[in-house]
Amino acid sequence: MACFIRDITEKTFYNEPSPPPRKRDPSKPMQVICPGFPRSATESLQVALLRLGYDHTFHGYDILFEVPHRMPAWTRLARRKFDGADDGDCTITAAEFDELLGHATAVVDTAASTFAFELITAYPDAKVILNHRRNLDAWQASCLANLGPVNTSRIIWLTGIFTSYGYWSWQFFMRYALQGVFRTGTSGSPGVLEHAMRKNGKWIYREHCAMIRGLVPPERLLEWSVEDGWEPLCKFLGKPVPEEPFPRVNDPVGFASRIDRWSKLSEKAFMRNFRIFCAVVIGAVAAGVYALVL
Repeated sequence: MACFIRDITEKTFYNEPSPPPRKRDPSKPMQVICPGFPRSATESLQVALLRLGYDHTFHGYDILFEVPHRMPAWTRLARRKFDGADDGDCTITAAEFDELLGHATAVVDTAASTFAFELITAYPDAKVILNHRRNLDAWQASCLANLGPVNTSRIIWLTGIFTSYGYWSWQFFMRYALQGVFRTGTSGSPGVLEHAMRKNGKWIYREHCAMIRGLVPPERLLEWSVEDGWEPLCKFLGKPVPEEPFPRVNDPVGFASRIDRWSKLSEKAFMRNFRIFCAVVIGAVAAGVYALVL
């Protein structure tokens, strides 16, 4: 019943035209999967892979900011993974991933970490770079400082009610991708993510890395940290080492600017829809009062 109500609500209030599915050029297969968690130098790694010729390298930010966005489709895959299927088959095929990632030869950040097992299974010839933080305390602190406030933001939560863009971004990132990974369940409630990252973050991080190590043959796996720079990355990928410093991007200021961009994308629609909502409520109340008076 809950799923039925959700489906009706989404079709009625949050329905968006689906863009055409992407198709993969057979000459450009998926070559690199980087399943490290967010706040593990994912954007620096994206910039580095682009510099090495992996175009496009798909980042979690692309889910939010590509035009047109495909967040309903990403959410459907996440629901299959975290909510399960009636027949128990939660497999996601390469063809299904290609509908979203067909233009990409590498994938990092949320898309890669959320679907790590599924992507590695779907693309068995891709190399895997396990980007990780050596200092788990620093990683946890970064998550709490950057991801926690997003989950507790009432403005972002409200845009998830009054705009379709806000709704789908909240569904994918907050309700499934992050809350699913950090074992909060998928209630989507504000505030639970921060508690889970504080309570479960470190052991989940270690468990995730152990799963990758057990899943990928040693010859296809590189464990890498941003402090390692170009050399091990280029050796693993068979690329010449660029004559430039390794990129260092996505500091807290940069992250905050992207969250601000996310909010602004929903702001105008939020204000318009909220005014309509208020007008409807006020009109209904006025009509009720008028009926009582008469």
